[in-house]
Amino acid sequence: MRKWTIPSVLFLLCLLFLLPDQGRKIQANAEVDSDAPVDPPKVEEKIGGVPNGLSTDSDVVKREAESMSRRTLRANAEKFEFQAEVSRLMDIIINSLYSNKDIFLRELISNASDALDKIRFLALTDKEVLGEGDNTKLEIQIKLDKEKKILSIRDRGIGMTKEDLIKNLGTIAKSGTSAFVEKMQTSGDLNLIGQFGVGFYSVYLVADYVEVISKHNDDKQYVWESKADGAFAISEDKWNEPLGRGTEIRLHLRDEAQEYLDEFKLKELVKKYSEFINFPIYLWASKEVDEEVPADEDESSDDEETTIWLRNPKEVSDEEYTKFYHSLAKDFGDEKPLSWSHFTAEGDVEFKAVLFVPPKAPNDLYESYYNSNKSNLKLYVRRVFISDEFDELLPKYLNFLKGLVDSDTLPLNVSREMLQQHSSLKTIKKKLIRKALDMIRKLADEDPDESNDKDKKDIEESGDSNEKRGQYAKFWNEFGKSIKLGIIEDATNRNRLAKLLRFETTKSDGKLTSLDQYISRMKSGQKDIFYITGTSKEQLEKSPFLERLTKKNYEVIFFTDPVDEYLMQYLMDYEDKKFQNVSKEGLKLGKDPKDKELKESFKELTKWWKGALASENVDDVKISNRLSDSPCVVVTSKYGWSSNMERIMQSQTLSDASKQAYMRGKRVLEINPRHPIIKELRERVVNDPEDESVKQTAQLVYQTALMESGFLLNDPKDFASRIYSSVKSSLNISPDATVEEEDDVEEAETEPSTKETESSSQTEDAHEEDVKDEL
Repeated sequence: MRKWTIPSVLFLLCLLFLLPDQGRKIQANAEVDSDAPVDPPKVEEKIGGVPNGLSTDSDVVKREAESMSRRTLRANAEKFEFQAEVSRLMDIIINSLYSNKDIFLRELISNASDALDKIRFLALTDKEVLGEGDNTKLEIQIKLDKEKKILSIRDRGIGMTKEDLIKNLGTIAKSGTSAFVEKMQTSGDLNLIGQFGVGFYSVYLVADYVEVISKHNDDKQYVWESKADGAFAISEDKWNEPLGRGTEIRLHLRDEAQEYLDEFKLKELVKKYSEFINFPIYLWASKEVDEEVPADEDESSDDEETTIWLRNPKEVSDEEYTKFYHSLAKDFGDEKPLSWSHFTAEGDVEFKAVLFVPPKAPNDLYESYYNSNKSNLKLYVRRVFISDEFDELLPKYLNFLKGLVDSDTLPLNVSREMLQQHSSLKTIKKKLIRKALDMIRKLADEDPDESNDKDKKDIEESGDSNEKRGQYAKFWNEFGKSIKLGIIEDATNRNRLAKLLRFETTKSDGKLTSLDQYISRMKSGQKDIFYITGTSKEQLEKSPFLERLTKKNYEVIFFTDPVDEYLMQYLMDYEDKKFQNVSKEGLKLGKDPKDKELKESFKELTKWWKGALASENVDDVKISNRLSDSPCVVVTSKYGWSSNMERIMQSQTLSDASKQAYMRGKRVLEINPRHPIIKELRERVVNDPEDESVKQTAQLVYQTALMESGFLLNDPKDFASRIYSSVKSSLNISPDATVEEEDDVEEAETEPSTKETESSSQTEDAHEEDVKDEL
C-alpha cells in the first residue's frame, strides 16, 4: 500500500448517455460505423490524470492568471449596451430573493450539451470540423479556483463568433426574454428560466462578473464580459490559453455564493443536473487518496443503466418518466406530465419513442402558430443526437408535445436536407400521430369525470381514480385549441380528433361533454347535432335561437372560441349525424299541422315586410319554427357566415371588405306568428299598408331583432333615432318637439395670474429637461 498525493485529479462523472464500446468512447464523426451494434451506456466514476494537451508555457499561465483575477472590463474592449429586455431580465435576476440558485449550473450544463450536439451533428457530414487532438473530445469540464473564487465551465462544442456573442448574449433579445420577464412578474418562479431560452443569465444569481471565452471554427477567439450593469464588452482574446474550439464561462462568484466552490456540493449538483446529458462531464478538484497500484487495473464497471427510451416500458417507474420529462423539457416545476407514451415501432421502419403531454401550455403556443415551425421532439439516429429542430416528425397542431424519437432506419451520415426527404420519415410521422392521439384518448378514458356510470365504476375500482380525476379537463383547457386546429388541418385523422372534442351544452351543467356523450342523449328521431356559436356561454344561453329547442328538450352545443367558426366549416358530420347551426336556415324540429294555415294567414305581412326591408339585404321574411317568446329573429343562409363569424371577420385588421360582402350571405327575417307584436303588425298592414308609423315600427322591430341575433348595426344612429321617437310617442310628446336652445353668452377672456404663468413656465422647463435626458 502506497500513499499517493494527486494535486489535480479528474473525477469522471460519465453519467447517463455516455456510450462505451468495449472501453472506447464513441465519437460523433463521419467515421462512425452506422451498422455496428451499440452497447447500452453505463455509469462510470474514474480517477485519472490531467488530459493531454492542457499544458501551457509560463507566459500563457501568467496572462491567464491576470485575466482570471480581474473584475473590471478590459480597457481596450469594444463596449455595448444591453437591449432593454435583457437589462430588465438581469435586474430581476440580480435582485431576486429566489432561494434555489443551483439552477445556474443546470442551465450552463444544458447549454454546453447543446453546443456539443451541434458540432457533433456537423461532424456527421464533415469530420474536419472536429479538428484533431483534444478538440475531438466532445466533453464538458468544470474547474474551480478557491483562491480567486472562480468557477469555470468549459465545453468543446461549436463555439461562438464575435457576432454570435453580441447576438446571443446581449443586444438581440430572443422572444423568450420578454415572455420570461412577463412570467416572472406574475409567478416569480425563476426555475422556469430554461424554458424561455434565456438560461445563461441565471449566472448572475451567483456571480457579479462573468467572462465568456469562445472560439468558433470560422472566427478568432474572443472574450465577452459583463458586470450586469447595463453594458458588456467584447475583445479579441490575447490573454487566455487557446481553446481550439468551444466555450469557457468563468463565474467570479459573489461572497454569498462561495458554497459553489465546495467540491462535494458541485459533484452532487453535476450528478443531479446531468443525468440525461449525452456527453462526459469532468470535475477538476484536489484530493488525497490511498490506493494499491496493481500491474493491470480493470476500471470497467458492470453496473450498466440503459437510457429511458431503450428500456422496457414495464420496467420504468412513473417517477423515472417524470424525472426524464423534466430534464428533456427543461421544466423543473413540481407538476408531472399529464400523460406519456413509450413505445417501439417495428416493421419496415423501426424506431423507439417517448412522448409527453406537458402539464401546461407555453405562453406563446398559438401566437405565431402559422409562422413558426417549432418542434419539441428530439431526433436521434442509433442513439446519436441529430436535431431538436426537426419539424417533419409531427404536424403543427401537435407541436405542444415533448419527447424524442430514436430511429434505427434513418441514415446517419447524410445532410439534414437529405434526411428530410427520406421516405421513412412519412412512416415515422404517421405512427407518431397515431400514438399521440391514442395517448390523449387514453387520458380521457382513464378520467372518471369523462366516463359513463359503468365505466366510472370500473375506473374507481382500479384504485387510482382520484389522481386521474379531472386530468382530461385540465388537458382540454391547456391544449383544446390544438385539437380543433387538428380537425381543420388533418383530414386523415379528423374523426379520431373529433372524439377528443369537448364543449359545454344546454344540458351539461357547466361540465365538459363529448360528441359521443351528446349522441347518447339525443332524443328519439333527432337526426342532427345542434350547436350555436357566440362570444360566451352566458350570452348564448339567452339567445332567441334556443327558445323552441329548449322548450322541446333538445340539447344544443355551445361553441364560444373564435376558432370554432372555422372548425365547423370542416367538421360536417360525426357518426352519420349532420351538424346544424341553430342560427342558420335548415333547422328542422318536426312539422306543425298549422304551418300551412299560418303561412297563408301571414302571407300579406311577410310580403309587405320583405318589400319594406329591400334596402337592408333581407332575402326573405318567413314564419319561424324556432321562436317561442321573441317576436322575430334574423337567420343567415346555410353556407353563409353566421352573425358571430361576421363579427370575427370585421375585427380582422387586414380583412377584405369586398370578400366579406360575398361571404356574408343573405339574411332571412323569421317571425313568431303567436307573438302579440307580430299579430298587431299584421292587422295594421292589412288596414293600411302605407301607414308611415307602421313602417317605422316594422323597421325598429327588425333592427332590434338584428342586434338580438348577434349582428352589428350598419347605422347605429338611425336605430337610436327610432328608439327616441318611440319614447316620445310613449310619453305623448309631439314628434315635432325640438331641443330647447341655450342662450348664447360670450365667454370673457381672462388674463392668467402671475402664479399660473410661473407654474406654466416651470412645467415647460421641466418638460424640456426630461426630453434632453431621454435624448
